[in-house]
Parts: sequence; structure tokens; C-alpha cells
Amino acid sequence: MAGPGQDAPVGISIVVPIYECVGCLEELCARLKRTLDPFAKHYEIILVDDRSPDNAWTAIGKIQERYPEVKGIRLSRNFGQHIAISAGLAAARGDYAVVMDGDLQDPPEKIPELYSKLKEGYDLVLARRTRRSHSLLRRAAAKTYFKLLSYLTEERIEGSYGTLSILSRKVIDAFLQFGERERHYLFILRWLGFKVGTIDYEHQERTVGASSYSLRRLLRVAADGIFLQATVLLRWIITAGLLFAVFGVMLAMYFVYGYFSHGSVEGWTSVAVLILICTGALLSSIGIVGLYIGKIFDQAKARPLYVVDAVSENANPLVDLARPASAQFQRTNRTR
Repeated sequence: MAGPGQDAPVGISIVVPIYECVGCLEELCARLKRTLDPFAKHYEIILVDDRSPDNAWTAIGKIQERYPEVKGIRLSRNFGQHIAISAGLAAARGDYAVVMDGDLQDPPEKIPELYSKLKEGYDLVLARRTRRSHSLLRRAAAKTYFKLLSYLTEERIEGSYGTLSILSRKVIDAFLQFGERERHYLFILRWLGFKVGTIDYEHQERTVGASSYSLRRLLRVAADGIFLQATVLLRWIITAGLLFAVFGVMLAMYFVYGYFSHGSVEGWTSVAVLILICTGALLSSIGIVGLYIGKIFDQAKARPLYVVDAVSENANPLVDLARPASAQFQRTNRTR
């Protein structure tokens, strides 16, 4: 096993975004080491502190004293899970990268099975949850969301896949070419179109802490998925506008006919209702278009995808780890 500072080749990189799961880190690293030692000659464990509020960076420093394979990256602020994964993949030196959550609901013991499946000729392997530990309400909401998303994107999107996965180097490099800020790890992998394998596993119960995805945050993620992963809503707005226009012309013809046939038309209440409906439809349409324009504005600023505040002493300088095409961050400090 290569120690800190050595340049031995890294066979597998384990990328773990860290946010509000500091109580799991010790057991996570212990289980990863037990799993990887008899299986991988060279490996690294990259813990990406997404500016976790539970003092995860200090915990990572202490863990490194017992596990020299651990390398820490601390982002300058909370950028979100999927950007944290991107930061970890940019720093990964391995021929393969395993991406997993840090709360131990993804069992590290599944990594050899992921690798074995990959060696069957796949470019990446995703893990499918046969049982989810979430509440019944959340599972039902997730099922409804993915059905709606499948309909909007006009392709089948299954919601049983989690973050747990293994990527070959060519998939890692392809993933890192993406510069969009509004990203979803699995959606990007699906778009890439490489040969995908699947294994099944049981989603474990969370024993420490609680999920950082509150109801408000889940609703925001759902809205981003619906509005930003496809432009079908814009086509719907055009279709709805045309239907309202046709309906308006027909209604105008009816009123004109009624005027010449029966004199003035009574029932201005119906006219007021129609005005309110049309106004609501227009404001909603403008709001949806404005959402897309706002995201275009954010992307046009061309800001870094993320900013690294510090890297651990065990890690080589990130400028050497990241590929030129994926250097979408700025290293501002190096501590520990």
C-alpha cells in the first residue's frame, strides 16, 4: 500500500461527498479499508467536505492519522451534493472511481461486486436499490416524481438507482467535461450513453444523524429536475398559447354572432372569468420562461463550478490531480 506523498498508481478512487454525516465517517473509513485492502492493491478515499456544519473537516483530519489512504477536500461553501461529487472526481487519480454517499446507507461491501460487474465489459455500473429505507410518503412522492420526469423528458427514468456506482476512467473524463451548474450526477451519466451495468442492493437504515434533504430542499430538487432537465415545458407553453388563441377567436366569433342575432350579450361574469384564467396562464408561462432565462444568466456568468478552500496534507496539489478539461475550480488555500 502506498503511503502519503508517494506516487504509486492509484487503482480505485472512492469519492464521498460529506454533509451532516460526521458521525458516520469513522465507521465508513474502517469498512472501506476492510473491503478494499484484500481487493485493491492501490486505492484512495477522497472525502469532499461540502462545508458541512458539523465540523466534518476537523474529523477528516483526525481520521487521516489512522487511515493514510484518506484525502480531504474542503469546499469554500456549500455547493450541493452533485457539485461536491464533481470536485471529488476531478481530484480522483484512479483508473476507476466509486461514488457513494457518506451516511452508510450505501454499503461499502458492495464495491467488489460493482468492480466485478464492470469487468464484464461495462463502462460504468450503477447500483439499484431493491428496498428503500425512506418513509412511505417519501417513496410515494419519489415514484410520482420520476414518472412525471419520465413523461416530460420522453425517456424512461427509474428512481430506484442511488449514488452508489463505479466509473471507468473514460467515463470520469467525459463526466468532467460538463460545465453546467444545474447538474444531477445520474442524469449526466444517463446522457453520456456509455454501456451501463446494474447490480442490486438493499438501502440500509441510517443509524447516525438525519438526512440533510428537508422537505423544502426536496421540493427544490424536484422542481430543478422537472424544469431544467428538459425543455418540454416550453413546448407546452407554446401549445397552450395556440389553444388559448384558437379558443379566443372562436369565442370572439360567438360574441359577434350573438351581437348581430340577439343584440348585446349578457353575462359579463363569464368574460371576467376568462380574463382571469388567461391572465393566470400568461403569468405562469412568463414565470416558467423567466426561470429558464435566470438559469441561462447564471450559466453565462461563467463562474467556477466550485471553489476549493483547503486540501489535506495527504493529497498531492489538486492542480496536478485534475485534468485540464475539468479544472473548473480555483484552489485558494492549502492547510493541514
